[in-house]
Amino acid sequence: MRALKNAVVTHKKPNVEMLKKRKAEMKSTKSNKAMKKDQNAPKRPATAFFIFMEEFRKTFKEKFPDAKAGPAVGKAGGEKWKSMSDAEKAPYAEKSLGRKAEYEIALEVYKKKLNCSAAAEAEVEMSTESQKSTSDVRDDAEQEASSSS
Repeated sequence: MRALKNAVVTHKKPNVEMLKKRKAEMKSTKSNKAMKKDQNAPKRPATAFFIFMEEFRKTFKEKFPDAKAGPAVGKAGGEKWKSMSDAEKAPYAEKSLGRKAEYEIALEVYKKKLNCSAAAEAEVEMSTESQKSTSDVRDDAEQEASSSS
């Protein structure tokens, strides 16, 4: 008995123009997302580890002035952080909570300011539209009066 032969399936070649359009759309949506971040917004607060690293970098540079500041400092700081107990990490956690509270207050102020400015812009737009509409009505009335004379 003979085995059935597998049918050869031909695949369509992808449309190159369609693929280019899709890539362009993907790039534009990615760049739009990145642009949506507001530069005036307050920065997020540092975590306990990053507060620890601020102090650790200073001491590390004093101990090892010849060492480069990049990966060596980060690696040494990470190892030190892992070896620390919760009691040793507590001061950094407290500082972190303090910074977080300051950030939340700054964020609320920023949001209020943003909402107020948006409301003010809306009022300005509304007033300019109403001014335009009244001036358009006056212009129309003047044109009718001059044409009927």
